[in-house]
This record gives sequence, structure tokens and C-alpha cells, in this order.
Amino acid sequence: MSDIIFIGLSLSSILLLIALGLSITYGAMGVINMAHGELVMIGAYTAVLAGLHLGLNLFFALPLAFVTSGLVGLVIERLVIRRLYGRIIDTLLATWGVAILLQQLIRLEFGLSFFGIHIDGLGPGLQNMTVPAFLTQPIDVAGMTIQPYRTFIIVVTLLLAGLTWWLMYRTPMGVQVRAIMRNPQIAAACGIDVRRVSALTFAYGSGLAGIAGVLLAGFKTVMPEMGASVVVDGFLVVVVGGVGSLLGTILAAGILGQINGIVALLSNDIIARAVVFAVVIALILWRPRGLFSFKSR
Repeated sequence: MSDIIFIGLSLSSILLLIALGLSITYGAMGVINMAHGELVMIGAYTAVLAGLHLGLNLFFALPLAFVTSGLVGLVIERLVIRRLYGRIIDTLLATWGVAILLQQLIRLEFGLSFFGIHIDGLGPGLQNMTVPAFLTQPIDVAGMTIQPYRTFIIVVTLLLAGLTWWLMYRTPMGVQVRAIMRNPQIAAACGIDVRRVSALTFAYGSGLAGIAGVLLAGFKTVMPEMGASVVVDGFLVVVVGGVGSLLGTILAAGILGQINGIVALLSNDIIARAVVFAVVIALILWRPRGLFSFKSR
């Protein structure tokens, strides 16, 4: 029973990190970022490359992935998304194209494969990240088996969720982000630099996706297509929780992660996915705007 709980909580934690960035960026910027899954993938490959070429372990890979994915997200916002604000369908199509481009860059090793140059850790092949040995040995506490790595994932997620809450509700930047979520035109009229705040918000959400990629690489195979499925899961969490709602995102990630983990252990992954989709449909029919949403006047 404890194994089921830990698996469900660790899956919920990964979903939460992925969905936090999506929820904030969509709520503040009105952008459907289909490349968010590829930012998760970039974080995972950052950990793989850091281990292979720099000898850095998981703990050093986490901040490195945050910075790398954050910078890539900032470049995407500056070059693509900034020109498409207010055109939600165009942002969906544009970021979908960016996602395909990022996948191909990894698969083709940034084009170097055309010149016969191979970079270990890149390419179309499957990669794995090495987890420190002390995080792979189960620990028995009072008759209950604890998985150290999954516990580590839960702790990191709780810390980052707390940091995000503090940034959103206890800092001047958070006040500006929430003002933009409510009404960007009025926020701009009040002197808020909407473009600067949006760019930093997008970079922060991208950085969280990079950290999720590192944690995901600890128990899943790293490959160029890994982001395609996680972005769907992230959007499911955002829709169920309510766009822009931090509490709703946390609650939705917990519900969907636990359902997926429990059903997958009792049956298989395919049935687990089907059950999750059924629950999402039922929740949307019950609460079309999500479990928590801003009240409009």
C-alpha cells in the first residue's frame, strides 16, 4: 500500500511541476504553449549531458536544467510568442512548430550529425540518467518501505511549490503577475511593464519544466519525443484545477497523479490513462471552469 501511495505522490509531483508553468503562463499571458513538453525534454537532456561530459550528479543537474530551460523559454518568448499576444490560436500553432524544431535539433544533434560529428547523450537513441546510489536503495521504516528517490521528488516539488506561492503572493513581481492575469490592459495603464513581466514569468515556468525533466529522467527513458505526452498531462491538470489557480493546480495534480498511479499498478498504463481521461471529462462537466477559478465581475 505504501508503494502505491509513494508512486502516486511522485507522479503527482511531476505533474505539478509541469502544470505550474503552464498554469502561470496561460493565466498571465493567454498563451497555449505546446512546446512546454520539449522544455521538460531539454531539462532531461541537460541532466544526461551534465553527467556524461561534466561529471555532475543529480543535485547539480537540477539548477543547471532550470537555467537552461529557462533561457530557452526566454528566447522562445522573445522571438516567437511576443509577436503573437492576443492571438491564442496562433500561439498554439507557433509553439507546436517550435516543439517539432526542438525535437529535431536533439535528434540531429544540432545539425552536427550531417558533418559526421556525434555528441554522446544526444541523437535519436534512448538515454538514461544515473541516479545517486543512496537514492535507489529502499528504506524500511516501521514496517513501511520508503523509496528514497520518489521521496526526493516529493520534497523538491513541495519546496518549489512553496517558492512559487511565495513569489506569487508575497513579492511585488507576484502582484504584477496576478494583476496581468486579471486584466493586462488595466495593469499596463497602472504602469506595469507587461512585456517584461510576461517574459520573466514564461522563463520561470520554463525553468520549472526543466526541473521536472530532470526528476522524470530518474525513472523514465530520455528521448526526443518524451515531451509530447507530458504536455498533454500538464494541460489536463491546468484545465481541471482552473487556469491561473495555484491551489487548483496542486489539487488537480494530486488527484490525477494518484488515480494514474493506483490504476496503473492494479491493471496497466493504458487503462490508467483511460481512467484519468474519464475523470477529467467528468470534472469538466461538473466544473467547466475548473475546481478553482477567478471570479469575474
